[in-house]
Amino acid sequence: MVFGLGIGLVCLVFGCVHNLPFGGTTPVNQQPLYDLDVILLGISTHSPGTGFIKFRQNPDSPGIVTLDTKVGNLSPNHAFILERAVNPIADTTGCSSTAWLKLGAGLVAMSIHTDGNGFGEAKLWRNVSSVPPGTAFHIHFQVIDSVSSAVVLTSDCYNYVVR
Repeated sequence: MVFGLGIGLVCLVFGCVHNLPFGGTTPVNQQPLYDLDVILLGISTHSPGTGFIKFRQNPDSPGIVTLDTKVGNLSPNHAFILERAVNPIADTTGCSSTAWLKLGAGLVAMSIHTDGNGFGEAKLWRNVSSVPPGTAFHIHFQVIDSVSSAVVLTSDCYNYVVR
């Protein structure tokens, strides 16, 4: 319950920041969108699951994106997989891509395992050093069941810039 309330509070605080017009800077800190706080919600009102991704690009480790991921209220003692899909920022359709990439430790997909209460976390990362710094994308995330591949959590569309 505390996890759900925490996610709700983060939604209220950061809910509008990710949809700012792109092409400028955020009014919060006047920096490009290198880091994101991603909210994951169940796909329907009957899906109580929630999640949060702390998406960070450390300036001391250019090319590495860390994805500290937490999920809650999912099936207990089960494995789930975080996926992402991107569109170039110039694509006016936003997050229309369905070319989902499984995330994990670099190129190796890793599962997020829930405990007996349906809560889990994983420290995932992705190497984006092959993408030129300054490249901007629309990005969205989903969490799928590792057995059935059914989508259980999804995010809104976010904009980010490769550091």
